[in-house]
Amino acid sequence: MYKNNTEVLARLAEAMKAKNPQKLNMIIGADGFVDEIVHVVDKRQDFENFTRITKIEDFGNRIARAAGLSTNLELVAALTKLGGNGPILSNALIEYGVGLTYVGALGNPNINPVFEPMAKRCKVYSLCEPGHTDAVEFTDGKVMLGKHSMLKEITWSRFMQVVGSPAEIAGMINACDLFGMENWTMIPHMSAIWRGLIDEVFPLIGGRRPIAFFDLADPEKRTKADILDALELIGKFESKFDTVLGLNEKELYEVAEVYGIAEKSGADRLAATTADVYGRLGIGCLVVHPTKEAICVAGGEYYQQDGPYCASPALTTGAGDNFNAGFCLGRALGLDPQLSLALGVSTSGYYVRNAKSPTAEALLEFVGKWAEGKI
Repeated sequence: MYKNNTEVLARLAEAMKAKNPQKLNMIIGADGFVDEIVHVVDKRQDFENFTRITKIEDFGNRIARAAGLSTNLELVAALTKLGGNGPILSNALIEYGVGLTYVGALGNPNINPVFEPMAKRCKVYSLCEPGHTDAVEFTDGKVMLGKHSMLKEITWSRFMQVVGSPAEIAGMINACDLFGMENWTMIPHMSAIWRGLIDEVFPLIGGRRPIAFFDLADPEKRTKADILDALELIGKFESKFDTVLGLNEKELYEVAEVYGIAEKSGADRLAATTADVYGRLGIGCLVVHPTKEAICVAGGEYYQQDGPYCASPALTTGAGDNFNAGFCLGRALGLDPQLSLALGVSTSGYYVRNAKSPTAEALLEFVGKWAEGKI
């Protein structure tokens, strides 16, 4: 459809100038974390100055050398910010001007201060206290150390108690363009919430088909039976929604293993695995975002988009959620899958360089510079 990446970026810029995200209405949930971005000290010169461990392998080796002995690792807080798949996704969409309702773990009885700026820009329903994550950042990835116990309070009954009856929830969904319940892995009762929606809300939904977006969020710690059950439930959303499942590359291979899909090898491993997993899901779209590119299968067609890779990111925690925000925005605006992928990688590309999500204006400037080879 497009000759090259320059044409993709030019068409993306044209489309974004012609579209108005402010006309969109989205409902997102259901997690919430206070994220503390931390660096690991390698060598400290004095109280103010140190060199950090920049590679995950070096961090792992430092820990491994302590086996049978002990060790001391110093963590230096670089930033405290709102976290969780749902809030970061929502914050990025809000920057684009989307009208948004957020349901999640933002604080109880009062909104936690890290979520107050977000709460001033959208409608919020808070279910419980947020979790806490130490996001240990490296130049080649991150290690997320989380405290999740409070998320057990997020149940279907609590959801209805705070948000409203099934009829009221159905009314909200009928008026939205995109609906998403994120971070299945860390919310113990998320599958039960999805069942509540399917059993009690679906019969009350009619007419238009909003997009439903799901992010499992690293399901490695959940059992095979739990993961298969969640994937089956996601498949049931296709009856009422245009359903999208977003995975990173690690999650893709984990889901493939759960399905019993034979492990692939070679240059086409990513594409072949994505196609096989898509064939098992029974939904409209599967999107996968490795570090340097993004791919999706939508309506049975395969799409690939290179990303604006950044070797020295300012912030990586939340990059995947920013990709998802850009991709979801593209689909909600009616962009084709190729342009939606380009919007996704541009959003995350801007985020990792600037440690914040782009506005529509900043995104257009970034896309222009990328097209000119100036980023």
